[in-house]
Amino acid sequence: MTVRIDQVRTSGTFSLDGEDIAVDNNVWLVGDDREVVVVDPAHDATAIVEAVGERRVRAILCTHGHNDHINAAQPLAAQVDAPICIHSDDAILWAAVHGTRRPDRWLRDGDRIAVAGTTIEVLLTPGHTPGGVCLHLPELATVLTGDTLFQGGPGATGRSYSDFPTLIRSLTERLLTLPPSTVVHTGHGPSTTIGTEAPHLAEWVARGR
Repeated sequence: MTVRIDQVRTSGTFSLDGEDIAVDNNVWLVGDDREVVVVDPAHDATAIVEAVGERRVRAILCTHGHNDHINAAQPLAAQVDAPICIHSDDAILWAAVHGTRRPDRWLRDGDRIAVAGTTIEVLLTPGHTPGGVCLHLPELATVLTGDTLFQGGPGATGRSYSDFPTLIRSLTERLLTLPPSTVVHTGHGPSTTIGTEAPHLAEWVARGR
């Protein structure tokens, strides 16, 4: 069977620093007809379960700890019996949403997660949050960036637990070094490529957060 990446769009609220913002999120399913991993379980566990269908969920991977990327993690895990994984540097953000219910596993830079005959490589890319990660699928020439990189620039860093110089360093050293043809599937909005975004790094630095 051929591995593929499916997209589920969900809608809800991003909440931080006393502000609530309506958002649409991209949830990504990486796998084949037998098994998948779910990336960034946002807002609507039922919609995600419907997209999974009869497939086995090997893991629920969270690119970072903002509520709009993890708020469906617990109900989803309960329905599909899969471990929830996030980087430990985002533990404070995780706890703000899920209280004392800890993730099942802490992701680490360099982790390799196998699914449907391919490998997902965890790249630690802090800045948008302290423990933000991107998920690189070299065999599919694809990277799932959460809120680290969008079409048109990096994720926001004007809120608690974020840092613009750190994010720029993550982009420079970890993401924009990937092959230009690498497809970038983002946490919100349309996809892009590394080759499309990389030439604009200096503009982003000049623009600031």
